[in-house]
Amino acid sequence: MNSILPGAPWLIAHKSMLGINRPNKITLNGQDYVLWQNSQKEIFALENSCPHMQAPLSNGWMCQKRNTIACPFHALEFDGQGRLVDQDGQISSRPVANSLSCIAIGDLIWTYGNLEPKLPIPDLISRLTEGFEFIGVTGVRSIQANLLDSILINYDFNHPPGTHREPFKLIASEVKEYQPNSYYTKVMQETRTNEPTFKELLRNPALLFSPKVITNSFEYAFPSITSILQNTAVGKVAQFFMLYPEQEKSTKSFVLVYLQTSNLIVPYVKRTILKALDLVIEQDAGTVETLYPRQEPKIRLPQEEVMFHAAKLYHEW
Repeated sequence: MNSILPGAPWLIAHKSMLGINRPNKITLNGQDYVLWQNSQKEIFALENSCPHMQAPLSNGWMCQKRNTIACPFHALEFDGQGRLVDQDGQISSRPVANSLSCIAIGDLIWTYGNLEPKLPIPDLISRLTEGFEFIGVTGVRSIQANLLDSILINYDFNHPPGTHREPFKLIASEVKEYQPNSYYTKVMQETRTNEPTFKELLRNPALLFSPKVITNSFEYAFPSITSILQNTAVGKVAQFFMLYPEQEKSTKSFVLVYLQTSNLIVPYVKRTILKALDLVIEQDAGTVETLYPRQEPKIRLPQEEVMFHAAKLYHEW
């Protein structure tokens, strides 16, 4: 397939998602790769197809002594540059497996998919999380929808009272401030909620932390990052919704979550936050996966200009 939004920087993983010396399969723009982190936390990625007989390298294993990945079919070993390595540690002069160029910035792993960069890697995450604790990754899914539909739901400020009405008790959403600036956008949103019942609190304990009126500060780094800063009863939660194109009609999603608090937060609270955001992704994914083919809308809603701006960036890329 042709590359979608060529030259865009894609955040493909947080190091915590990889483990140590463990092969991880990812797909970017129709190409499968094997991605791994060694014991020194160095990152490597190769095309997943073994250059001998095309076995998936992600089904193989890591050889820590030689810092190589072994093919599951014939136990051939390759280093991070795609060069063949024999049992004595002798390395071939030229790569035989194609590598994926990755850029590790702290714990974040970025790639341009071996294409010429069009935009710089955004500093959104590092800038907004100073003084925050990283609490985990959630919402890891392959959404069976194209990248544009997956992006647009993050810019659609009319959908929360519909898509997330239950179990988050949302009843109204309003954009208070909108600042488009090319590929970077800022939005202030206010969402009102209904009072949950005791049973609803049991089903979704995250409602205990949620105020009656939720004020969210959104920042976007098109096309890959939607950030939300939210004040809750347990502190400030920073959420980063990540997207990248796997296939023409498959989009990878995951959420990085950070917390800033002066209180002693028990692990249960952190798990509750991660579980609630996983449910948000589940509901969003279920919505975009069941949409019929796009037609010209016969109805217009207020505050859709945020979504139109994102669609314009996509189509004019």
